[in-house]
Amino acid sequence: MDFKSGQELLELCGRHHMKISEVMLRRECELGETDAKKVRARMRRALAIMRDAVALPVEKPLRSMGGLLGGEAKKLKEHGDEGKAICGSVLGRGIAYAMAVLEVNSSMGLIVAAPTAGSSGVVPGLLLALQHENGLSDEAVLDALFNAGAVGYLAMRNATVAGAVGGCQAEIGVASAMAASAAVELMGGTPVMSLDAATTVLMNMLGLVCDPVGGLVEYPCQSRNASGVANALIAAEMALSGIRQHIPFDEMLAAMYTVGKKIPYELRETALGGCAATPSACSLCGGC
Repeated sequence: MDFKSGQELLELCGRHHMKISEVMLRRECELGETDAKKVRARMRRALAIMRDAVALPVEKPLRSMGGLLGGEAKKLKEHGDEGKAICGSVLGRGIAYAMAVLEVNSSMGLIVAAPTAGSSGVVPGLLLALQHENGLSDEAVLDALFNAGAVGYLAMRNATVAGAVGGCQAEIGVASAMAASAAVELMGGTPVMSLDAATTVLMNMLGLVCDPVGGLVEYPCQSRNASGVANALIAAEMALSGIRQHIPFDEMLAAMYTVGKKIPYELRETALGGCAATPSACSLCGGC
């Protein structure tokens, strides 16, 4: 069940009549020489951590180590509770959840890097919002997380998930591709639809720079996690509707990697350009 590309993954899905999550679970069992029960137990632990991370800041805001974040998730929830939200229930909840996870991360709390700490809000943000709004079971969400893991694995194997290497397109972009693919399967889509959604996300976020203010994974990282949820939701909706992508996932992943290597080093997590180099940002961290 091992695969080294999206194409090989789709071939395995077709040959064995399996979902992406099923192939990924089988791969983990075979390579780890263990059984499905143990692997699912580990993923269940990850889901529990994700659930705690989206919930805590909504009830009790957390101040970040750098002092740039704190209370944003609660503000979004209260905004929605007052009937003022304009995003709709899934997206509104998803962006609040995603921003909550970044509050936990930036205050040194426990999160699941999916695929990185700086992009850890996108996958739980979207999947847990879909679960809440659609009454889905934990087992279904666990399956979706294995789907997300397959996309993340391919990105790590064939490209990068590091902002210092490929810019924020490699962090938020891949996290959003993982979330989109997983959301498609969670809502009944096919493996082809899942990878089409992942492709759409990478295309939409191509070239996104990594420019954390003060070099801290706080700002603008938190709002980009929220935008990642929105991008993933859009891509999943398009794929579920039957809209196909002209560019295969493997080619789009390669394009993302190529673009990332061409991004100037000032815009790859060095805090020397972009948002980090604006006068206001510099004043927040004591000057540059």
